[in-house]
Amino acid sequence: MPNYPKSDHFDGSRFFNPNNRECNSLWAGTKMFFTIKYPEWPTSIKNTPALDLNRSLGSDEVAVTFVNHATVLVQTKNFNFLTDPVWSERVSPVTWAGPRRYREPGLKIEELPKIDFVVISHNHYDHMDIATLKKLNDIFHPQFYVPLGNKSFLEGNEISNVQEMDWWQSIQFNPDVKISLAPADHFSGRGLLDRNKTLWGSFVISYGNHLIYFGGDTAYSPHFKAIREHYGRADLAFLPIGAYDPRWFMKVVHMNPEEAVQAHIDLGAKQSIGIHFGTFRLTAEKFEQPVSDLGDALKLKKVPTANFVTLDEGRTQIFKIEPERAKNE
Repeated sequence: MPNYPKSDHFDGSRFFNPNNRECNSLWAGTKMFFTIKYPEWPTSIKNTPALDLNRSLGSDEVAVTFVNHATVLVQTKNFNFLTDPVWSERVSPVTWAGPRRYREPGLKIEELPKIDFVVISHNHYDHMDIATLKKLNDIFHPQFYVPLGNKSFLEGNEISNVQEMDWWQSIQFNPDVKISLAPADHFSGRGLLDRNKTLWGSFVISYGNHLIYFGGDTAYSPHFKAIREHYGRADLAFLPIGAYDPRWFMKVVHMNPEEAVQAHIDLGAKQSIGIHFGTFRLTAEKFEQPVSDLGDALKLKKVPTANFVTLDEGRTQIFKIEPERAKNE
């Protein structure tokens, strides 16, 4: 690992969440592994794609195609990007075991339009899928943005054009588009010996007066309010709503839908879209539970249902975003 300076989230050896909330211990993980009861999911979940990837977009329009899990294709008038792209059948160190897909991606990699850049929130297998990243690198040669500590791993897997970032750091993709890494409340690791050796985060994509937020993978914490204070209101926010039961274990790493709605409120997001559900059976909630619980949470918190939605895989939806955005409105 490079010699990164110490900070409020790096002690010189490992990264940590500044709220001092520790992630689950090895004992808790072992207990979870042996006691979790996975519900039955549908054996085959069909997508009904309705792709619209070649439309001419106005400067105030964003085309969103939900691939599935945390993978979203975002298109604007002048650039296209992907979040945490995963097209593999399993999210695991091996191809013959580990969490498998219950649902195919909403479109094939070969159907993608030109991808200008890719943002990767952290190095867990269901968010950093090396096989997929290699294909994207070969086809599109996009710019990859990753949190600290991940660049050398990607380059070691023959993935080029990688820039790594610390929290609150911004990089200009071009004169009109700025990529910023913001905090998340999570952890990292791809094996037994590398826990929290790399950083995790969320992303803010700014262009013109517009702001798009990608929440990555996170527990609920004060970082959402801090992000709004630092960058302003998001026109469009992608927030995780799945993989949250049992709460005794998952609360410190994943939001449930009620917490995701509170994050939407904290961010002051004008439009939020739920992600991170319905693809890999990672935890104990039923297949339909995240969407159902999201509906209940919106009613509880009196948020209009149109302001926080979920999208069908492979169906392109156009969102209008307002031309003006004040930082702390």
